[in-house]
Amino acid sequence: MIALCGIIGYIGNQKASEILVKGLKHLEYRGYDSVGVAIANEQGIDIRKDKGMIDDVSINLGFVSMNGHIGLGHNRWATHGAPCKENAHPHFDCTKKIVLVHNGVIENYLRLKEELAAKGHRFVSDTDSEVIAHLMEEQSKTDKPFYAFIKSLKKLKGSYALAVMFADDKEHIYIARKGSPLIIGVGKGEMFCASDIPAMLNYTKTFIPLEDGDVATISKNGYKISDIEGKAVERKSITVDWDLEMAEKGGYPHFMLKEINDQRHFINETIATDVSAAKELVDKCDKIDIVACGTSYHAGLLLSYLLMRKGRNARAYIASDYQFIANPDENTLVIAITQSGETADVLQALKFAKEKKTKIVGITNIVASSITRIADALVYLNAGLEIGVAATKTFMAQLAVAYMLVYPKEKLENVRSIIAGMLEKENEIKEIAAKLKDAHDAFFIGRGISVPIAYEGSLKFKEISYIHSEAYPGGELKHGTLSLIVKGIPLIAIAPDDETAPKLMGNIKETKARGAIVISITDNPEIKKESDYVIELPKIDKDLYPFAEIVPLQLLAYHVSVLRGNNPDKPRNLAKSVTVE
Repeated sequence: MIALCGIIGYIGNQKASEILVKGLKHLEYRGYDSVGVAIANEQGIDIRKDKGMIDDVSINLGFVSMNGHIGLGHNRWATHGAPCKENAHPHFDCTKKIVLVHNGVIENYLRLKEELAAKGHRFVSDTDSEVIAHLMEEQSKTDKPFYAFIKSLKKLKGSYALAVMFADDKEHIYIARKGSPLIIGVGKGEMFCASDIPAMLNYTKTFIPLEDGDVATISKNGYKISDIEGKAVERKSITVDWDLEMAEKGGYPHFMLKEINDQRHFINETIATDVSAAKELVDKCDKIDIVACGTSYHAGLLLSYLLMRKGRNARAYIASDYQFIANPDENTLVIAITQSGETADVLQALKFAKEKKTKIVGITNIVASSITRIADALVYLNAGLEIGVAATKTFMAQLAVAYMLVYPKEKLENVRSIIAGMLEKENEIKEIAAKLKDAHDAFFIGRGISVPIAYEGSLKFKEISYIHSEAYPGGELKHGTLSLIVKGIPLIAIAPDDETAPKLMGNIKETKARGAIVISITDNPEIKKESDYVIELPKIDKDLYPFAEIVPLQLLAYHVSVLRGNNPDKPRNLAKSVTVE
């Protein structure tokens, strides 16, 4: 499931505020920068929220002193608007009779906000989420709560996991899902909803995951699920026997494996992110320098390849060397890619670039991080917290942003299904991993836009398996590296059936002649025949092969690491955010 903010809702006979606070604590692992709770009682709806951690905000604002048997809670990971009290969830409408919590991205919120403002609505936050509350307020002028709810949903473009309470209907919580997870928890005389199972695990073991397009009403005596037209639908319940640690990992043994699987869910959040200001700068600047480190550098390298194929003057630099070899000026656009927004080498490169009066685009996952105060235009990855040190889903998000800076968003409409299809190959990848776990060295090759993916695959492999690994453009093998290819050496070839396939076939034969074990990620019939093991690629738009190629490389690294007895979440000597040069 996607790790992006946390939702918890409760209706029953217990004190709602205590359950909400405990539930939010069990969603902390998802990442957040602000927290809030809304409780409905005879006096109306009471909202308390602020920037900060649950323990601090809860004590300071007296969350557990709030009385009532129905309520909503939320941990917010900032995407629209900085972390602050006003932008924290829950959000009210103008009348303070409708309150909601929301995960996801509403793509058409600016247009809706303008329309609602013209009708007299006043907004107190910078979020896209608040717009939904005012939309429902407007709809409530003519419709009862459930119909106001579903009619408002029909006007939204984007993704949402949504939970709503109406002051005039304290017997129900209205919930909906589209592109962002939401789960019903079934209790006895009480019901729950949450964005993930851990929030409810202390109270029930029975859950009903909603599917995309589902709308539901929960009361203390049960639930009803329908489609957006109000037509009833049936969903299967599941019973889990997880402890809380396993539940936080979504039932996976490690966060890294969970985050690899999350990629099929969150990618739509990334594709929904606003790249318009950044793309405007990309389109008009004569020279584009891309600075990044590690995994982010590989994404930057791919971006440079995509831009160069369009005839643009673009180059990717390792951030730590940028100031020593680059010559930017006021006509240069610098694109800085940093998952944390705090990477010291990237910030130092930007300091140098600023002195040269360049424009700067920042690509990051963290709102209000240091890069957000430097960049002229920002693009947020919207990938949620990534706990595993080895970046997986944030790299996938960086790929998506890179493509959106070069191509129309519509080009990515099938990316989610491409990722999902490759994840289905995990069992066969695990079998291949068993053949590699005792290797001392490994080599990765690719050509064209698959070269950055080879680099990233090699990095993932070495950083969590502790097996020495190198990656090269295929043509470079014969310029020295063939001397290292001996019998039994694994060679992982990223070999899609595109214009690079004939040349890569030659590289594969060179290594096979020297005894290499060839594992190919390919859909080319001839390369399949020449390989010892094959992970098959789908037949897709050739420009999109990187989205399919990276998934098996992540899974291969993960399973080799586990088979060697390592903890892939915490590779030795490495940190998640590198804040020293």
